[in-house]
Parts: sequence; structure tokens; C-alpha cells
Amino acid sequence: MVRIAVLVSGSGTNLQAIIDAIVNDEIKNAEIRLVVSDRRDAYALDRALNNGIDTLFLSKKEYSSDVEFCQALEKKMEQFDIDLIVLAGFLSILSDDFVQRYEGRIMNIHPSLLPAFGGSGFWGLRVHKAALEAGVKVTGASVHFVTSDIDAGPIILQKAIEVPPGISEKELQKLVMNKCEWLILPRAIDLFCNNRIDLKDKLVTIK
Repeated sequence: MVRIAVLVSGSGTNLQAIIDAIVNDEIKNAEIRLVVSDRRDAYALDRALNNGIDTLFLSKKEYSSDVEFCQALEKKMEQFDIDLIVLAGFLSILSDDFVQRYEGRIMNIHPSLLPAFGGSGFWGLRVHKAALEAGVKVTGASVHFVTSDIDAGPIILQKAIEVPPGISEKELQKLVMNKCEWLILPRAIDLFCNNRIDLKDKLVTIK
């Protein structure tokens, strides 16, 4: 059984998608052991508690640097014997040491077809606003392994959709979540938990 920690900062819709996929046996051989948030009021923590999952609020304000914050986070990962870390709308930047410690075992969901609209400053509605301003006809979401370079790690899965004309950024955000994010993140987790991902030379092959 693969032990998962989900890191979140907001409402936790992707967390809910993971929980539902495990319940429905769409993700096999996995359990969520811990949900961590850097925001005390994140509704994701309530979602976790409602499903009997341990939670942790870890405030960056209590630490003098990202390194110290991630050292505290790493202690919790060790305490819960975590095999896979999933970033599901987690806005804090992880230190290089932490990322290297869990290389190949941290995945992130991003609301664009990377490498488009990724990197520093591209999160949440900002991504969809940028996509609409660029006039793209197709957008989507990506699941990738996390590296020290933001949104630049090896891509595991992507799903694309057409951008309806006249859509707002908030409407596009909901569409991408419904049609892309909530599908490919559970799928990528299932692949990992059942040894179907081969990561070699920064490239992912699905077995």
C-alpha cells in the first residue's frame, strides 16, 4: 500500500477527486495518510477530517526560511512514512534539499499544458487569464514530477480541451478542473502506486 501525503493551500477540489478515486477503486494500492496545508482556513483540511484523514497546518510564518519550513515538513513525511507527495494546489515553494530528497516521489497538478503558462507567478486564475490573453484555442492540465525548477519537471500526463469562445477566466478554471485536472491527477497517482511509471533521464514512460 502506497502511503500518500497531499499538500494543499485552498479548498481541496483535487484532494476530493483523489479521495473519491480511492473510494471508487480507480486508484488502487494507495491510501492518503496525511493532508498538509500552509493555510489554517483551507477547506481542504475539513475535507480530510470528514474522511478520517490526519491533517496538519504548517505555517511558514513560524520558520525563518523555506529550508526550515521544509525541514519541519520532511519530519512529518518521515513520521507518517510517506511514499508519495502530491501537490494539489500547494502555493508554498519547496526547498531544493526537500525536492532532491524526494526526487521522483513528488508530483504536481498544473492548470495548463506545460510548458505553456508555467513557472514563477503562474498559479490559479493567473494561468487561465494568461491563456485567454494569449488567445489560445486549446488549453488543459498537466501532472508532472516536481524538480527545483518551477513547473519544469518531467511530465507524467496531460489532457487538452478546446477553449470555448467568450469564456471568462473563472469559467475556464472550472472547465479545466472538471474536464482535465480531476481526471488526470488520480490517473497519475494510480500509475505511480502500481509501478507503471518509468522515470529515466528526465523522461517519463508509462508501462
